[in-house]
Amino acid sequence: MRRVEPAGRSLESRRDSRCRTRRLSRPRRTVGGASRFDGRRVFDRCNEAYGSTEVRVPTPGGEKLGSVSAAVADTPERKQLGPSDTESLPETCAMLFVYDDVGERTFVMPEMSFGIDIVFADDEGVITEVHHAPEPGPDEDGLEHTSPGRGQYVLETVCEWTADPDVEEGDVLRFAR
Repeated sequence: MRRVEPAGRSLESRRDSRCRTRRLSRPRRTVGGASRFDGRRVFDRCNEAYGSTEVRVPTPGGEKLGSVSAAVADTPERKQLGPSDTESLPETCAMLFVYDDVGERTFVMPEMSFGIDIVFADDEGVITEVHHAPEPGPDEDGLEHTSPGRGQYVLETVCEWTADPDVEEGDVLRFAR
């Protein structure tokens, strides 16, 4: 799914209008009994508890389009929690959901306070679909917006991470081993 922006709108202005963050007054959920933290500390902690990998998107010529450090959600509990209930997601961090096989999947954004990009990729890392999921509105809990796709890997990044440098369907996610 590609979205065309009007001429003259910068990436930053899109982030300002679509990806602004707001504070939630919901109770914090936990991972394995440990409290979640906000922002970068969440993903530092998740990377320690979950394990992490660098995810790169190269051009066909091998140049880097983008890269992030991704916490790996590979258990049902970690997949259910995802980055929900955190205040923000740094541009250099992401969450990678890993499944046993390629399948149809639908993602929602429960308790999210910011917009994200949701990138679906097949068993070889080829991107099959990209969604720009906006921040839930003031009276929404994030379950109203669904992002369906087909893949074995699903990468959630900061909103509009895919827009510049134009990561799109057919590009390939590469994982550090």
